[in-house]
Amino acid sequence: MRPTIVKAGVGPRGVRLPVNRSFERELEMLEAMSRRTLDDAGTERVRKALGHANNYLVAKAAQIVMDHRLTTVLPEVLTAFERFFEDAVKSDPQCWAKNALVKALVKLECQNPDIYLRGLRHTQEEPVWGGQSDTAGTLRSACAHALVTCHGLSNAQLLDYLLDPLVDREKTVRMEAARAIGHVGGLSAALILKLRVLVRKEDPEVLGACFSALLSMDHPDKSGTIALVADFLDDAEESAAEAAFALAETHEQAALELLINRRRKGADTWFASVLDHAIVLTRLPEGMDFLLDVIERDPRQAASALEAISRVHNSPEVRSRVAASVAKAESERVHSLFRQYFPEDTLEQA
Repeated sequence: MRPTIVKAGVGPRGVRLPVNRSFERELEMLEAMSRRTLDDAGTERVRKALGHANNYLVAKAAQIVMDHRLTTVLPEVLTAFERFFEDAVKSDPQCWAKNALVKALVKLECQNPDIYLRGLRHTQEEPVWGGQSDTAGTLRSACAHALVTCHGLSNAQLLDYLLDPLVDREKTVRMEAARAIGHVGGLSAALILKLRVLVRKEDPEVLGACFSALLSMDHPDKSGTIALVADFLDDAEESAAEAAFALAETHEQAALELLINRRRKGADTWFASVLDHAIVLTRLPEGMDFLLDVIERDPRQAASALEAISRVHNSPEVRSRVAASVAKAESERVHSLFRQYFPEDTLEQA
C-alpha cells in the first residue's frame, strides 16, 4: 500500500516523507519496473534509487534488485546498507531499507560476514506510546540466516556468532537463531540446541523452533532426540503442542508411537485435538489406522479424529475408509460429525 504523504518527516508507517511530488513519481516508476524486464536504463534508475534518502524508496529498489538479481548494482546495495546504520532511527525508521537490502545481499550471494555481523548486532530503539521499542529484530533474524550462507566461516565461528541471538530479548530473533543453528548442523549445534531445550524456561514458540531444528539435523542419536522432544508432551499446553507438531514433522515411526502412546493416556479436548492432528500429519499408515480405530470405538473422541483426518486428507479413498469406520461406530452423533467434516461436494477429484 502506498504511504499517504502529508508533510515532511516520518509518516505513520515509518516512512520518511518528502514535501514534493518527486517521491510519488519515483515510486510509480519503481513499481512499474518491478513488473517488467529491465533494460540498461532501468538498471541505472534502480542504481540511482538505491542512493535515495527515503528508506521506503530504497526498500522498493532493493526488492527489484532481488527480483531481477541485478548483480551489477551490488556495490550500491552495500553502500546503501551501510548508510542506513547512520542516525538509523531518523534515516531508516522501522528498518525498512535495511531489511530489504539484506535480503538483496543474500540474493546477490554477498559472502562478506562482516556485513551481516553488523546487522546481527544492531538494535534500533524507536519511540512508541509509553516508551521505546526495538525495531531491528527482523534485521537480526535475517542476518543470522545470512551468516550461515557465508563461505569461509567454520562451524565453531558460526555457532559463536549465533549464541547471542539465541538469547536475544526478541522472541522472533531467538526462534530464527535456533533455526540457523540447525542449518549449521553437527554435534556442537545439536548440543547447543539440546541445552536450550533442557533449560525449559523459554517461550513455547522458541522451544518449537529448537525442537524442529534438533529433529531435522543428521546426528547419531536420532532416537534420543525424539525421546527428548516427546518428554515435553506432558508439559504445559503450548509447549506440549509445539513438541507434538515437531514430532509429526519427522514422519518417523518412533515419533508416531510416542504420539499415540501419549494420546492413549488421555487428554483434555484441546490437547486431544492437537495430538490427533499431529498423528495424522506424520502421514504414516499406522497413524490413520489408530484414528480410524478411535472413530469406531470411542464416539466421544470421534469428533477430534474426524476433524484431524479431514484437514489433511480429502479424497474419495480416504472418505470411503472413514465412512466404513463411522458405520462400525453405530452412533448417530458420529454419523452427523462425519457429514460435517466430509461433505461429499468438497471432495477432491480423483
